[in-house]
Amino acid sequence: MSTLIILSSLLLLLRLPLHHAAIFDIINHCPYTVWAAAIPGGGRKLDSGENWTINVNARMDEGRIWARTGCTFNVSGHGNCQTGDCNSLLECQTYGRPPNTLARFTLNGFNNLDFIDISLAEGFNVPMDFSPAAGCDQRIRCAADINGECPTELSTVGGCNDPCTVFKTDEYCCYSGYNCGPSNYSNFFKGLCPDVFSYPMDDQTSSTFTCIGGTDYKVVFCPTTNLSPSPPGKNNFNFFNF
Repeated sequence: MSTLIILSSLLLLLRLPLHHAAIFDIINHCPYTVWAAAIPGGGRKLDSGENWTINVNARMDEGRIWARTGCTFNVSGHGNCQTGDCNSLLECQTYGRPPNTLARFTLNGFNNLDFIDISLAEGFNVPMDFSPAAGCDQRIRCAADINGECPTELSTVGGCNDPCTVFKTDEYCCYSGYNCGPSNYSNFFKGLCPDVFSYPMDDQTSSTFTCIGGTDYKVVFCPTTNLSPSPPGKNNFNFFNF
């Protein structure tokens, strides 16, 4: 009888979907240094042309990858960044401080599917491309001149803030229980990058893409174009044609 129970248990396990870790290749195509950050993953300095590969366990919720700019760190990994700073640490343990362009992901979130998106709900600092490495025909890109065209009240050194960070009101922050909608500021982000999340409750007009669990991904800062962006700290990025 016990043998039958063991066999039945083994058959049940074989029927369960297999969940695989994902590999994220993070590449800096900017003509300046960025300090890549990932939750989970930590952080790494990336000079122009360098890449950093991380492995993320299956069943990961609310993962994030972003670039930090204007950073200085000492030998112990303590310092600060103009954009995307994560509690003054090189090896991030918490999410970054706006403004930061975000690649967000959930692995094996439902029916063995991964969910990926780019969000500007916490502002913009570096152009980004987020795509599967192979086997899934999805791609998200935000490479417009957002820093150069940023409204004066949102503009900051190295980036373009989201309105919640600047004004801290229900209208823009969508605090718990407050059903906020799009604003002139979120429409500004959406107009330049139509597929991104442009404010905290932007579920109807934004795009969340899905891939089969176990897919590997690539995140590119300053995706290759015919024009080169200006260094961070000067809000005059050249326009990206793609």
